Amino acid sequence: MSDPNSSNADAAQPPVGLPEPERAAQALQVVLRPLARLMIDNGLQLGPMVELLKKALVDESVRAYALEGKASTDSRISVLTGVHRKDVKRLRDEPSVKIDDVPIATQVVSRWISDPRYLTAEKLPRQLPRTARMSSVGEPDFTTLVAEVSKDVGARAILEELERLGVVDVNEDGVISLRATAFVPEPGLDDAFHFLAQNLGAHLSTAAHNLAPRRKAPPMLEQSAFSLDLTEAQANDLHRLARRLWKDDLQEFLQAATVAELRSEDTPGPKHRVRFGVYFHDEQLPDSEAPAPGDHQINKRTRNRRGKQT
Repeated sequence: MSDPNSSNADAAQPPVGLPEPERAAQALQVVLRPLARLMIDNGLQLGPMVELLKKALVDESVRAYALEGKASTDSRISVLTGVHRKDVKRLRDEPSVKIDDVPIATQVVSRWISDPRYLTAEKLPRQLPRTARMSSVGEPDFTTLVAEVSKDVGARAILEELERLGVVDVNEDGVISLRATAFVPEPGLDDAFHFLAQNLGAHLSTAAHNLAPRRKAPPMLEQSAFSLDLTEAQANDLHRLARRLWKDDLQEFLQAATVAELRSEDTPGPKHRVRFGVYFHDEQLPDSEAPAPGDHQINKRTRNRRGKQT
């Protein structure tokens, strides 16, 4: 079933009139959840994230919302974005936001691998007893290490976070050792984050374009299909099917794109960059959304959710 409210429906008209912040906020609550997971997984905390958002608002207001024939003033940018004029002036002059706020867990590991008191004679991180009571007199311990970094967060909370990240091991005697992965970057991370920025940024840009007020250009393709109430095996089968379909479509698209690039080489005028992608998402349904035992068929009939397109 096609959703008439899809952001790229052929008959969709660009919204006009006053902005709709409440509707946008409801949508952004959903969009921000995976963004929050990305932040937590990579140690990006609230303070730097607020600065990144301010910088993006200021830069985009200058780039895309300038009045014809007029320079964007700090006051106009503040009206558009809600960013204070002092911050607007500061951020306009900064090429990028510096991330100075390092998570406490990261600070603890940094001290552990650099402070001579926490290193062996071979300059490797010591194994640390969890508390001073578990250590010999004069030997360092994990609780003291954490206290030297921060008095506001307990050693147990930091240990739980380091265990979640998989960078420490705790043996049955309560002795904590630091894994090598704590300070060796995972290969390929630079490429992974590059493609995250390019692919997700392009996808969000398409959705924002389709919802832009007084949009002059036609809507861009931005659709998906979904199916509910599947077993894990069925979801895995559909994932394999999606990969095969993408492989076939990718080959056809790249062949056409190569021909287009060759033909455009000697053509004057502005150039465009296009991006065509696909994604597959699989998650277990919360109990509140899963069909009750014995109600499987009636749920299928009343909800009419199988194989929907959005």
